[in-house]
Amino acid sequence: MTAPARRAAYRVVRRVFEEGAYADRALDHAVEGLDARDRALAQRLAYGTVQRRRTIDHGIDTLGRRPVRKLDPAVLASLRLAGYQLGWTDLPAHAVADDAVELVRSAGLERAVAFTNAVARRLAEGFPSLIASLPEGPLLHSYPDWIAGIWERDFGREEALELMRAQNVPPALEVRSDVPVGEPTDVPGAYVVDRVDRAVMRPMSRASQLAALLVGARDSDRVLDACAAPGGKTAMLRGEVVAVELHAGRARMLADQVPPNVRVVQGDVRELAESGFDRALVDAPCSGLGVLARRPDLRWRSTPLPELQLELVRAAAERLRPGGTLLYSVCTLNADENEHVVDASGLEIDATLGDQWPQFRHPTRPEFLLTLPHVHRTSGFFIARLQL
Repeated sequence: MTAPARRAAYRVVRRVFEEGAYADRALDHAVEGLDARDRALAQRLAYGTVQRRRTIDHGIDTLGRRPVRKLDPAVLASLRLAGYQLGWTDLPAHAVADDAVELVRSAGLERAVAFTNAVARRLAEGFPSLIASLPEGPLLHSYPDWIAGIWERDFGREEALELMRAQNVPPALEVRSDVPVGEPTDVPGAYVVDRVDRAVMRPMSRASQLAALLVGARDSDRVLDACAAPGGKTAMLRGEVVAVELHAGRARMLADQVPPNVRVVQGDVRELAESGFDRALVDAPCSGLGVLARRPDLRWRSTPLPELQLELVRAAAERLRPGGTLLYSVCTLNADENEHVVDASGLEIDATLGDQWPQFRHPTRPEFLLTLPHVHRTSGFFIARLQL
């Protein structure tokens, strides 16, 4: 009988690739009722399978003798889960193959059991050596070619490979806390912990926390948070904060959790009928190429958004008072969405940022900050501070 964690992981993989579900939300539903150990195993298997999809599909295509595009979704999900376990865990090959068969049988596809068994056995015999034979690059590390191409363009081939490797490794568990917990970091209030106690801390990478801190909001300031949800940075802002969120559901959730100094406005900041702000935070929607380790499905759905980002920066700048400050941040590693957006905005750049935080100084544009997963062991964030 298939273990509960593997059944849960199977459900997550199916929902992500058949329904377009987000992996974290699908996991929350799939692991209800499981103990902590099974929840952790289900997450590892599900996230690893989603993350390594490209390499696994190459193995199925090569060894299975039938293209993945022609497989029944339930069979494909079972073989993908088997491929991950055979390629990146030490679980016994015979048990993995048996589970693949049982998962297909549980999906009501008795006619596909023999095929699944045959392909699973071929994967058990040949997939690890196939992985070992692949050259360094996006196929081996399971990234779309366009992401690998952007990183090679912006950072060079060797650093692009380091980024690919780093974002296939589970990230450190970084949190925000008002009291000392775990291991302190180089960002005030940010700690690395073994587990999260939500009574005193909230999960949040220290790179994300840095962006909120660098807004520099004071109690006397009026502050615009232009793209507020999910609200981690919003909660760190001082002063009279107007938090704008486009999506109604996310705005309602945000309103239920923000501190008293924050007023949530549901709408588009480009249409906001308020101005005269001292400071603005534009933590813009982006391709998310700096958080791929935390969001395993994002590499398969990611889209660069430089035009939208520039519109949001300009909209926030129009609502600042003369001399106001704008903090632009994005959790991506793509010059098109980072320094190119700032350059196109025409705003004055605060060139002191790199001197204040030299450990995070952008490698080619020292007036900006860029956290790198393979260097700083946190999310990848671009941060610029601009003056009106």
